[in-house]
Amino acid sequence: MILDKIVEDKKIRLPQHKANISFAEMRKLAESYDGPAPDFRAALQKPGISIIGEFKKASPSLGNIKSKIDLTDRIDEYNASVDCISCLTEEDHFLGNVDFLKQIRAISPLPILRKDFMIDEYQFYEARAIGANAILLITGILDDVQLKDFYQLSAELGLAALFEAHDEEQMDRALRCGAQIVGVNNRDLRDFTIHLETTKLLSKMVPDDRVFVAESGIVEDADVEFLAECRVDTFLIGRAFMESENPKALAQHWKEVYRRKKASL
Repeated sequence: MILDKIVEDKKIRLPQHKANISFAEMRKLAESYDGPAPDFRAALQKPGISIIGEFKKASPSLGNIKSKIDLTDRIDEYNASVDCISCLTEEDHFLGNVDFLKQIRAISPLPILRKDFMIDEYQFYEARAIGANAILLITGILDDVQLKDFYQLSAELGLAALFEAHDEEQMDRALRCGAQIVGVNNRDLRDFTIHLETTKLLSKMVPDDRVFVAESGIVEDADVEFLAECRVDTFLIGRAFMESENPKALAQHWKEVYRRKKASL
């Protein structure tokens, strides 16, 4: 499976990171960090639909993404139109880097999600040290003990946690762990196929007091209208924004499409 390969490559990468900056030093950097701390969860609970705009250079399903605008211009547009930013930091399959997140932190006041395959506590201290405000917990690669331990560590570091699920068993595990922000990845990380119906199916399990995020597969107005019927609080959008010359206009358009659809229901 693709997911297994990504995790295995992450396990190879981690010792390299720790050789550059030791665990002890990274922990000191995290604990001494005093940069911006915007509230990720609050940003997703605004009236209407909230949007997390993603920055990524590639993905296993798309290959290299040829962005039509540079990082600075993209973040300027995100600052004016979305509610949070997601930054891929996984190197081997998404061509991410922690330096991208650092650059974004320097030019954006928005909450930033570190999007990566988090399997080691070192990564959580690193997330804090580079200026992230939230991290991703993928239930498909973590057991219950890891989920609880990493969730607690995130809270101690002042990081919000977005729990990601793809099926009913994973959603149940996330909710039993106490997840306050839960996301459904419409992309199956085992083979990277996409089905928006996954969000509709799992939405029935999510209590009203949790923030509910739909991730992946939002590429046209019909997708926004479909998800407007699924009790979704937030969209996480990557490909469509990365391929757009004007992500600001697209984000504003989709917020309006969502508003009109909700008003018609």
